[in-house]
Amino acid sequence: MSYQLKVSEPIDDGVRRIATELIDEAIARVEAPDRDRHEAVHEVRKNCKRVRGLLRLIRPRAPKLYRVENARFRDTAASLSGIRDADAALESYDALLDAFHDQVDRQTLAPVRRALTIYKQHLAENLTDLDARLDDFAERMREARGRVADWKIPADDPERKADGGFGLLGPGLAKTYRRGRKAMGAAYDRPGVERFHDWRKRTKYLGYHLRLLRSAWPALLKPTRSEAKALSDLLGDDHDLAVLEQVVRNALTDGVDKSRLVVLRALMRQRSSQLRDQAYWLGRRVYAEKPKAFRERMGRYWATAGAQR
Repeated sequence: MSYQLKVSEPIDDGVRRIATELIDEAIARVEAPDRDRHEAVHEVRKNCKRVRGLLRLIRPRAPKLYRVENARFRDTAASLSGIRDADAALESYDALLDAFHDQVDRQTLAPVRRALTIYKQHLAENLTDLDARLDDFAERMREARGRVADWKIPADDPERKADGGFGLLGPGLAKTYRRGRKAMGAAYDRPGVERFHDWRKRTKYLGYHLRLLRSAWPALLKPTRSEAKALSDLLGDDHDLAVLEQVVRNALTDGVDKSRLVVLRALMRQRSSQLRDQAYWLGRRVYAEKPKAFRERMGRYWATAGAQR
């Protein structure tokens, strides 16, 4: 699957092509006879986020389309939300202990991991309606596929043909970049889980946009997008610690020695501080430009690539 606009095709055609590919890929995952249900949930929710990222890129030029379809894909993904929290908590726990492998005896905290595993198994056994929810998801995606052909997307402006159609993309790209830059400032001005999570979401959309536009200059934009993804991953790891804290609060209040939880929470705070420090310096580079300068630079890349076709 190619999550990439082509300088050789009209922007509106490219948007519909990519949306259709994402929807088809999600339906195929859900309907695969040998599917891993939990892995399918994880992957198809990512597909919905990518469609929303695509819509966000053209949002200022197609606000009604964005408003309606973004809500639909958001709600479709939300129908499967919460299923992976226990998985994420276990993964975050393992990553946390890996980060402090030379400072912590894993055996000391082994009862915590056992409790997390039992909690995950308990949730899995009680998700009796997961197959029905996946079937409903597939039906919603089939309906979405049928709507794509009728999406109202402005055609490339013939009077601005020299920009390769970037007039449809530039405002959305700049808005995403501006919001990410602002969210970074807010996160460090008044640190908190929600503020850092908001910054992560904005950065993830920037990564989607850079991937969509990479055909403008692959040698430059591929590593640029990789840096945005690395930043998003740091912020995602930090948010996963918050998920772990929530699961610990919900599932491990009984049956685990409180002294072990004290140690675990101290490690979580220390690791969160490390991740946020790393994110700060990487974020300073990713968001080094003013939004207008960033938009103009990307526009020049896109127009130059279009002139070569």
